[in-house]
Amino acid sequence: MKKFLIIVVALLLLVLGLDALYYRAGVYIDFAPEAAVTAEFTVQDGQIGKLADDGTVQPFEIKAVNLTSAKPGAWLNDFAVDEKTYLRWLSQIQAMGANTVRLYTVLSDDFYNAFYRFNQDRKQPLYLLQGATVDDYVLNSRYDAYHDEFYETFYKHVKTAIEVIHGDRKIERNELKNMGSGTYTKDVSPWVLGYIWGVDWDDVTIAYANDKYSDQDGYNAYRGKYLYTAENATPFETMLTQVGDRAIAYESARYKQQRIFAFSNSAETDPFKYPAAVESMFQKCSFLDVENILPTERVVAGQFAAYNVQPYYPDYLRYFEDDDWEEMGIGDKALYATASGGVNTYKAYLQRLNNYHTMPVVISGIGFSSSRGVARAEENTSRKLGGMSEREQGEAIVSCYADALATGCVGNCLSVWQDEWYKNTWNTAHGVDAERSPFWSDAQSGEQGFGFLAFDTGKKESVCYVDGALGEWTANDVVKSYANGDSLSVKYDEKYVYFMAQKQGFNVDRDVLYIPIDTTQKSGGNYCDNYALKFDRAADFVIEVNGKTGSRVLVQEYYELLRAKYSLQVYGFNSYLKGNMPDRDSSSFKTIQMMLQSTGTASGVGGTVQLAPVYETGLLRYGNGNPAAEQYDSLADFMAGDGFVEIRLPWQMLNFYDPSTMKIYDDYYAHYGVVGTAIQKMYVGLAAKGATERIQLGEKLLVGWDNNVSYHERLKASYYVVQKAWTE
Repeated sequence: MKKFLIIVVALLLLVLGLDALYYRAGVYIDFAPEAAVTAEFTVQDGQIGKLADDGTVQPFEIKAVNLTSAKPGAWLNDFAVDEKTYLRWLSQIQAMGANTVRLYTVLSDDFYNAFYRFNQDRKQPLYLLQGATVDDYVLNSRYDAYHDEFYETFYKHVKTAIEVIHGDRKIERNELKNMGSGTYTKDVSPWVLGYIWGVDWDDVTIAYANDKYSDQDGYNAYRGKYLYTAENATPFETMLTQVGDRAIAYESARYKQQRIFAFSNSAETDPFKYPAAVESMFQKCSFLDVENILPTERVVAGQFAAYNVQPYYPDYLRYFEDDDWEEMGIGDKALYATASGGVNTYKAYLQRLNNYHTMPVVISGIGFSSSRGVARAEENTSRKLGGMSEREQGEAIVSCYADALATGCVGNCLSVWQDEWYKNTWNTAHGVDAERSPFWSDAQSGEQGFGFLAFDTGKKESVCYVDGALGEWTANDVVKSYANGDSLSVKYDEKYVYFMAQKQGFNVDRDVLYIPIDTTQKSGGNYCDNYALKFDRAADFVIEVNGKTGSRVLVQEYYELLRAKYSLQVYGFNSYLKGNMPDRDSSSFKTIQMMLQSTGTASGVGGTVQLAPVYETGLLRYGNGNPAAEQYDSLADFMAGDGFVEIRLPWQMLNFYDPSTMKIYDDYYAHYGVVGTAIQKMYVGLAAKGATERIQLGEKLLVGWDNNVSYHERLKASYYVVQKAWTE
């Protein structure tokens, strides 16, 4: 019996050891070392093509949608999306007209199981562009590109991605950062179009590696079995060449297959030189030229260039002098004139990319956000990051897609399939608790609304829609009633605070209403100079309902976030210096502004000093905010009905740091910036224009929802706009 147990244990250990060697360490035996290496897709004559059974190459236009593992209530690296959900999404993506899904990294095994099920026995499959990244910690750490923690981590991610698509990998949870986990046994390689390796590289990472190793032997040249460097290659390009060569060698030897590949790039790290003033303004410090990464005759698939290019930033060409266009190889500026008299600099930039590269160009990121907040703006074509309705979002994407095709791009990856609650934007990140982002939807964050699929609040429908109907409102929502019959009701969800003001005979085109709001008891004004209003509590905000185009939210100047964070860039003075701090009980209320570009109190083009551009985000938009309405406007802030008006405000506009736990901004000047503090109630009131008595504010209890988010999926109008362009 003892001998039997020893044998059983030994066999078990042997099985476990072999399993670890094969599915984790990548150890294999090549039983056919002389077998020919095949490729289903190839690069030929500057095009990407699919090899037909008769040996001919059929041109293939990549129509891809970028897909992530994001969902409300979870971090991206939780990989919380299940197989059933992925299967539903893949069906919707194909119905939109896409032929490819692009992944930035390896997702959980649920995705690959769903992808296999979806494509099995399907005449028209979805293809996959598989990504592999360097995890965020390594990318932003002290490690340079040649440090083992960087270089080997990058290669390990690339190698793992190859094993995953062939169904030969097991990954423990948290084994590889920024990667999913599970047992990957489904061979999805027949539908894997190719790879995009890397990320939108940090420009400083590239510049540092190039500077550190520029004079050291072995870092400016490499010749491998499959890839080698051109004469002028930089150390960073040499590192990419080495990783790519190892990856192609591994898949060729183990699986006898190759796939088309690209190294991720973006406009910030493009290979072009710009006028000195432009480079100075955008602090362009590095260049990545994939033309310096060359294939040997052993590469049977081929290489393409992949660029994440958004129209609104960095719009280098906007600052070019007319004479620069010809010199930069773009052509006559007049060729890119728009119907409105502007210049389509996005199209011109894509033309420059295609003119420069000998390999086909794929735009790996085209996207626009339907979020309320705006983070960037492109003046010539009105394309921007945020502040676009869902229909405008779709129309802008289709317009950029047309620009890409017209300039010779062979593929486009649209960003992104689903909205991402966890994301923060550069001009809102300082005002939210980054550790709580997935648990509420910040309409002010431009990065959150890129999806074609919206995650609307509520299990089946939101608690309220600003649509001029009173169906959602009950007596329990009333916060303050007045003797004259006026009343104010309040409710909220994971995205908005909703107000409903009732006033007999109210007409939005004629009457003016004011709604004071008190959130923090540490500051605020009992008087508002702007409208000559008096309050029985110190108010922090005032909503002015003044017609369909003149309504807005104002903030008491002591509680103004823009001043506390960006006073130097926007106003030209430091608000924290003695004499510049506003009074705690100031009666001056300011319009609510947001930054559009961080440039400020610095030299712009031509050496001129300029303040940072801002826009009034507190200006309210009139329209119907109900998705079921024929005239649905996804950016609507308020709408009136017979004797009432409904308003919805994003949490961050009211200085909420984390509404899921009901934290607001504490006193900036006591903490030198944004710090959260919890509240249990806020106070709101209502008055009409001309009110002379002190406005009484009622109490609204606030209870957070912690991690218990509720949401339902909805295809945006942008989905159907793109579907029409891709299928007709």
